[in-house]
Order: sequence, then C-alpha cells, then structure tokens
Amino acid sequence: MLAPAVPVLIFWGMISAILSCITGLFLANNGEYEDVLVDQHQWLGISVAVISIAYYIIYKKIYSKNIVRVLSLTLIVMIMITGHLGGSITHGPDYLTAGFNDAEQDVVMKPIPDIQQAAVYHDVVQPLLQARCYNCHSDRKQKGKLRLDKPEFILKGGESGKTIIAGKGDESEMIERLLLPLDHDDHMPPKGKPQLNTNQVALLEWWISSGADFTKKVNELKQTEKIKPVLSALQSGESFGEEKTAEIFAEPVEAADTSNINQLKRAGVIVIPVMQGSNYLSVNFVTVTGDIEQNIRLLEPIRKQLVWLKLDNASLTDSSLITIGKLESLRKLQLSNNNISDKGLLQLESLKELTSLNLVGTKVTSQGLMPLAKLKNLKHLYLYQTLISPADWSVLQKAFPSVTLDSGNYKLKMLASDTTEVKLK
Repeated sequence: MLAPAVPVLIFWGMISAILSCITGLFLANNGEYEDVLVDQHQWLGISVAVISIAYYIIYKKIYSKNIVRVLSLTLIVMIMITGHLGGSITHGPDYLTAGFNDAEQDVVMKPIPDIQQAAVYHDVVQPLLQARCYNCHSDRKQKGKLRLDKPEFILKGGESGKTIIAGKGDESEMIERLLLPLDHDDHMPPKGKPQLNTNQVALLEWWISSGADFTKKVNELKQTEKIKPVLSALQSGESFGEEKTAEIFAEPVEAADTSNINQLKRAGVIVIPVMQGSNYLSVNFVTVTGDIEQNIRLLEPIRKQLVWLKLDNASLTDSSLITIGKLESLRKLQLSNNNISDKGLLQLESLKELTSLNLVGTKVTSQGLMPLAKLKNLKHLYLYQTLISPADWSVLQKAFPSVTLDSGNYKLKMLASDTTEVKLK
C-alpha cells in the first residue's frame, strides 16, 4: 500500500539534500566557524546531495534491490555524521553532553592563595572568558567574526569594531553588552545561556579600565574600593563572592509581575534572574541617574523575588534604608560608598535571610553594627574605610564569631625566598 509513496519521499529527500547543501555553502562563507569542521561538514553535505540524486535515479530507472539497500545504508550513516558535525559547528563539540554538565552553570576556580601575585589575565580574566565566551568566540566558532581566546584577537575585535577600549571599561562594547537587559537582542551571553554575575562583570570592567594588560600581576594595577572585596573572594575561593545559587534558591517562588520589572527597567535599573530558569532576581542600580528614593520604592512589589541588590555609589542616605529593610528575601546587599550611618543600619535588622553585606566607604561604627549580630545567616561583612577603629576589631570578632569581617587592608606575607632591602637611616 505504501509502495507508490516511496519514490515521492525519495524525490523530496533529494530536493531537501540539495537545498540544504546550497544554503550550507552560503553560511560557510561568513567566517564565523572553525575551518576544519566546516570543510568536513561541507564535503559530507555535498556527498549526501550527490548520493541522494544517484539514489533517486537508480530507484526510478534501473531498480536493483542490492544497490538500493547499500545506498540507503550509506545515506543513513552519512546523514548522521553530517548532522553531528553541523551540531558541533553551531553548538560546540560537547553539545550532546552539555545539558548533563553542571560545570557550565558556574565558573569554578581554585582559590588563588596570593591573589596580589596572580597574573590578572591568565589567572582571573581568561578563566571567565573561557567559561562564558569561548563557545561562541574561539577557534571553533566566531560569532560576529569575534574571537576571545587569544590576546591578539581580543584586541582586534569583531565585525562591529573594537570589543574593548583599554582604559575605558564603561565605554567598551564588551561591558556595555554584559550590562544590557537580559531580553535585549544585543545582550551577551545570549538569553538562555549561563550569565556572568555582578562580581565577574566588575572584574572584567576593572581589568579593561586598568589598561587591559595581558602580562601584569594584580598588585601592579590600581585597585578600587569596589574591586578589593571581589579580589578577596578570589583569594578565599568563594567563587567570586557569589553564593551557591542552586542550593540556596531550591525553594520555588512565583514570578514577579512583568509590569513591575518593566517599570524598573524604564528607570534604568538592571534586573536579571540569579540563574537560568529561576524567578529569583538580582537588581543593580549602576546605570540609574534619576530620583534614587523614588526608584528604590519600586522594589517593594518584587520583594519576594529580590535576593541580590547592588546600590554602590548610589547617593543613598539613612532614610533610603527604610524601604530596603522591607525587602525580607535579600541575601546579598551592597551599599558601599554611600552616606549611611548607624541610624540607617537599624533598618536592616529585619533582613533575616541576609548572608552578605557590603558597607565599604560608609559612616558606620562598631557600635552601630551590634544590632546586626542577631542576623543568624550573616556570613560576610565588608567594612573597609568605615569609622571602625583598629581597636574595635577584637570586639566585632567576638560579636560576630561566624562572620568573615573584611577590613580591606590586605598585606602580603613575607616569604623566606623574598629579598629584604635594608637601608641606613
């Protein structure tokens, strides 16, 4: 009964193979993919098209069961190989196992015992690029004709021009694309791919702003107050200071209202999920220029979903913390370089889930911190350039026995192999 349909299927299979071959040839010339894989895929695709034509002619004109069976088996094997190569070209050679690989979900780095002596590019920047960018911008694939796997290619840029401008991190295309809203067409990495967190973006921006040097060590670059806690996290092996999201946010939460998120985005606030497929949100005010008090009030409707909040250099005052104290789901809060005092800290006693608090460059004292000792989940306090005196640290350590207190005054240990120069008075 199906015999009359067989030649029709073979005919359209032949046409499909020819059309696929033609469109593939057009795509092969855009220079975005690895040449070796493209060549293999191209010649196999041409072979499939040629054999499909021969198969149709033999089936229609000189039908032979043995020849037809051999050609059928040959086409099946060649289509499988050609398809696999096509998948490797567009999605990477590990595309079949990528879904089972949890390592892609986070940038896993070994602790760097002496971060100040680490090579900035080799030990810090390159691992980030490798984990988040190489799938689309390396020797195996060059989306937008951009490669990021070697220094010379990073400096060269892609079809849209320079991807980094040495000394100008905030004006570099790489940083601009990373900070775009997740649903923006130009956001990188694309929506659905593992994203860089705020500390990782800060590291890249710091490296570019410091001159994008490929040979210098960390201690040879100027370290801003913003980057010091991030470097400290690298040294202690805290995965760039971010929490293990999969474990912490295992309990589901309903999605935030789209209208509330869009209202924040219109105000210039960056709102992104903390990880792929999660309704928990990370919010960053780095690009906001309007009324900060009014924009902070927009956070209340998403307080159940909001877990990470970045308000560094946002011109906050103590009154601003009244609203922040209502965001009961917050785990991580960055308030560095704001006009905040002990009075404002009282508003944060209600943040029972808080694990990390950055108060660098504020006017808080050790006495003002004492009420926060009630926060049982608190693990990290960043207190560099505050009004806390050296004599207060022992008191704080007793009050916060399970909390890492970061003073920001990093000092290198003197090793036996180091040379000490003695100068006469």
